[in-house]
Amino acid sequence: MRIGELATRTGVSVRSLRYYEEQRLLTSTRSPSGQRHYTVEEVERVAFIQRLYAAGLSSSTILQLLPCVDSPSEENSDAALERMAQERDRLSAHIDDLLCTLDALDHLMAANRAHKATLRTARH
Repeated sequence: MRIGELATRTGVSVRSLRYYEEQRLLTSTRSPSGQRHYTVEEVERVAFIQRLYAAGLSSSTILQLLPCVDSPSEENSDAALERMAQERDRLSAHIDDLLCTLDALDHLMAANRAHKATLRTARH
């Protein structure tokens, strides 16, 4: 399939797909006229890359993990496992920070509601 079809099937822009290829996250073959062609398997790969980006991983980190996805071996799986553990720790810390922020917002909202209730009671 050509790049436009891959973009349509994955919901990812053509520009992003070109970026993924530039970063060596995605590969294509080229037609004699230079058009990119992708296999059906690239649809799932793009979805996988998108999930990793959504989790906050950088393109360089994703690139380090892909060898384990493409052709797992003891050598690359140990390195990938270590990298995944680092990313998991980073994400866990970020989630903890987000939960603290959520708690702070809940307290502020409760205080605001209490204040508004006090104002309503004082007017009546």
